[in-house]
Amino acid sequence: MIKVLIADDHTLFREGLRRILHETGDIEVVAEAMNGKDVLKKIREYEWDIVLLDINLPDVNGLDVLKRILSADAASCILVLSMYSEEEYAVRAIRAGASGYLTKDSPIDLLIHVIRRLAKGGKYVNPELAEKLLFNPGLDSDKLAHVTFSDREFHVFKLIVAGESLTSIANKLSLSVKTVSTYRSRILEKMNMKNNAQLVRYAIQHRLVE
Repeated sequence: MIKVLIADDHTLFREGLRRILHETGDIEVVAEAMNGKDVLKKIREYEWDIVLLDINLPDVNGLDVLKRILSADAASCILVLSMYSEEEYAVRAIRAGASGYLTKDSPIDLLIHVIRRLAKGGKYVNPELAEKLLFNPGLDSDKLAHVTFSDREFHVFKLIVAGESLTSIANKLSLSVKTVSTYRSRILEKMNMKNNAQLVRYAIQHRLVE
């Protein structure tokens, strides 16, 4: 039996996924977590083989959670699930140590296949991304300004271009408004831009927004 821990802040998504995996007969959901702190608590309380980790968790960013899990046990198996299809998150997740990356609109059969593959010690990314990682480890996207962001800066950037206020971002990330403002200043400096409108135009141009 493959033991899975689901980490996602959407109750309906967790419930639906649990029911689907239960029907397989060989995959069992042993625990669920709704935020980053909850994940870090439950990985210590339960026996699990794979964490299905949403990259956009409240309070602690999914990439930060990923790194913390791996710092405690480098052999941990983590499949990152995300609503974001752009390659930037996938590359960051794989380079941070994730065993696989799937978008949430992937077919159910593929998700089950990937879980079983990872349980046997395998890895998974989509073929197109695998080719880029294999033949161009640096990726030509390294020439783009946003790839110089730290994971936290990238998360703040995504929330800014999504229209979130500094106060809202601070609440979501459990940071002070002053700290978020500092991140925004760093982002603008790295992008050589002056305001949020320019950041939004850049994000749209490079398909970094939904």
